[in-house]
Amino acid sequence: MNAPVPHPLEAAAGDPVRHESAHLQVAGGARYIDDVPEPAGTLHAAFGTSPHAHARIRSLDLGAVRAHAGVVDVLLYTDIPGANNYGGIVADDPLLAEDLVQYHGQPIFLVVAQSHQAARRAARLAKIDFEVLPAILDVEAAIAAQSWIAPPRNLQKGDAATAIARAPHRLSGRTRCGGQDHFYLEGQIAFAWPEEDGLMKVISSTQHPTEVQHMVAHALHEHGHRVQIECRRMGGGFGGKESQPALLAAMAAVAARKTGRPVKLRLDRDDDMIITGKRHPFLLEYRVGFDDSGRIHGAEFMLASDCGYSSDLSGPVNDRAICHVDNAYFLEHVTVENLQCKTHKVSNTAFRGFGGPQGMFVIEHAIDAIAVHLGRDALDVRRANYYGVGQRDVTPYGQKVEDNILDAITDQLEATSDYRARRAELKRRNAQSPIVKRGLAMTPVKFGISFNATHFNQAGALVNIYSDGSVLVNHGGTEMGQGLFTKVAQVVARELGIALDRVQVSPTDTHKVPNTSATAASSGSDLNGMAARDACRQLRERLAAHVAGLWQVDAAAVVFAGDRVSCGPHAMDFSELAHKAWFARVSLSAQGFYATPKIHWNRARLEGRPFYYFAYGVAATQVAIDTLSGEMKIERADILHDVGTSLNPALDLGQVEGAFVQGAGWLTSEELWWDGRGKLGTHAPSTYKIPTAADVPPIFNVRLVDGQPNREPTIYRSKAVGEPPLMLALSVYHAVRDAVAAVADHRRIPTLDAPTTPEAILAAVDALRAADGGA
Repeated sequence: MNAPVPHPLEAAAGDPVRHESAHLQVAGGARYIDDVPEPAGTLHAAFGTSPHAHARIRSLDLGAVRAHAGVVDVLLYTDIPGANNYGGIVADDPLLAEDLVQYHGQPIFLVVAQSHQAARRAARLAKIDFEVLPAILDVEAAIAAQSWIAPPRNLQKGDAATAIARAPHRLSGRTRCGGQDHFYLEGQIAFAWPEEDGLMKVISSTQHPTEVQHMVAHALHEHGHRVQIECRRMGGGFGGKESQPALLAAMAAVAARKTGRPVKLRLDRDDDMIITGKRHPFLLEYRVGFDDSGRIHGAEFMLASDCGYSSDLSGPVNDRAICHVDNAYFLEHVTVENLQCKTHKVSNTAFRGFGGPQGMFVIEHAIDAIAVHLGRDALDVRRANYYGVGQRDVTPYGQKVEDNILDAITDQLEATSDYRARRAELKRRNAQSPIVKRGLAMTPVKFGISFNATHFNQAGALVNIYSDGSVLVNHGGTEMGQGLFTKVAQVVARELGIALDRVQVSPTDTHKVPNTSATAASSGSDLNGMAARDACRQLRERLAAHVAGLWQVDAAAVVFAGDRVSCGPHAMDFSELAHKAWFARVSLSAQGFYATPKIHWNRARLEGRPFYYFAYGVAATQVAIDTLSGEMKIERADILHDVGTSLNPALDLGQVEGAFVQGAGWLTSEELWWDGRGKLGTHAPSTYKIPTAADVPPIFNVRLVDGQPNREPTIYRSKAVGEPPLMLALSVYHAVRDAVAAVADHRRIPTLDAPTTPEAILAAVDALRAADGGA
């Protein structure tokens, strides 16, 4: 990966070129929404929110709010011309609360003022009389009250109860994994301005422009074609800008419609963390039966998620958790009970992995417990349960695993990480170190790629060739730093045989490519790359036909490469051809489309082929813990990750590294804490601890799997990379468990939930010592 970056003339798909905006971001020239010059008369908005988790509004006095200096207007739900809702699946997410609030921080009114600060200050002056109601604030309370956002669901394959009963060994356990705030660098923001004849344009920091378009149109009581949503780039998304941006965009548009002036709605960091949803926390239980090798004969799982007060994307998130409870392991007999709990907290939402990490968490926990119970190395137990090739290869939901490379990549990483020798060395060192204990764990990932909701697996792209030979591309995907625009530009350059610097990708715009899917489910390059390729091939076919007529050659023999078009002795520059084709009235614009084949999903029965293919990876991580303070440090991580034939190795490596560190943050330091009244206490970087550069392992060996192209005909046989590497961080959590278990010489299964904060590590260490008689 240290090869020099190719010259722009040579750079195309498969080359490690830099991110298309890197030079702007380094120099501070990349424009985000808050950098857009404000038209004269621009107003600023801020929400007034609930101080209670669950209450009825008895009266509302906004006199002081309206009287505050700079306030232009105050909006209530009655000022919304259309639907008071931004729930994309179930209409249970009010833009502004009506007579009931269901979480601390829920928006009740919107202040529109001359400045951002004036709006925020005024919003705190409301006098509201509430009837405070009992609040359900955790999963256990929701289960006891049978408080659900959707009915409980069950998946069953084989006869788990009988298989467990007949197995030589049995274990059961309970654990939990916490939520996670997205903590994108650019917070939630929308900028709306009214145009002529009642049209509305909104610049939104969103992963899903089409859903934002729908929600804005519904709020304004308009049809979609009268609302335009644009997004050039986001300063991070991670799933938090999939459904959540509709709240800001819709209310900014309603305010712009009412005032007749542009309105910007930007959340302060504290407000952002309080008002918007997180990764779903899960309470997890398991019961497994297994043999002397650790191979699981039967398994029963219970997955209970804290969905918050509304549906949001909890249904699909829980579906994906169910579909990833197997991770890399064949389960012949299994049942999964899924409880989607309604609590009086902010509605939880999409987050990188989309339920997959939580599903994997419970089976990896069970595998680890089996290893301790049997006194075996956890990696051996994992490998005993791996999916097979040609046998033991059907998932609990009925999809055959046809592209399994787990054993091959595990063999590679086991050797390159020196896993066995290091395990032996750590055992020796731990025996001589009473205070600092070290742990090492190696965990796999098998992650399905595609939206579970089949209809989202489609994309469109518009490619325009100008008469000077330059090319403009617009597609339905959004750029949030992951490099999607770069990869699509590389695809276009490769298809047309032109220099990368001839290609410009324009901001995502619902007026150019309609009915787009969210840039989510790691599918951005798969979908939009293929749509762009389709458009380019239409154009290339037209240009080849034109050249064939000029040169009297076979169109199929025309070659596009090196910024030129040639056939035998004939050749011309691409720019010359573009001009000649325009002069000859050849259409130089094409709309491409792609729909993922083979996939189908029966949500009612939880069966089908929801995923086009699987991405694989394996990670070995070493940590050290201080048993007196609970402090933990990641000392080394070795990663081997599968991206098929990489579209851009430089960007893909960055995605693997970043996802791993973000996953480590979820599992170790990022603790969300609510008080007994349902108020979030960790709503700023002073109290909510994301990983920093100092938390990156000092030894960080990251490689992409070589020589394993995708077996499905994706864009140049590449694989998705956005989400799968996050789950490689499960190796961090299990290395911490391994270090804690060393306190009792691995004789007992440690009790340790995630995140493994210093307090959690100390509690687990103390529990093991107490169980060992205080040793």
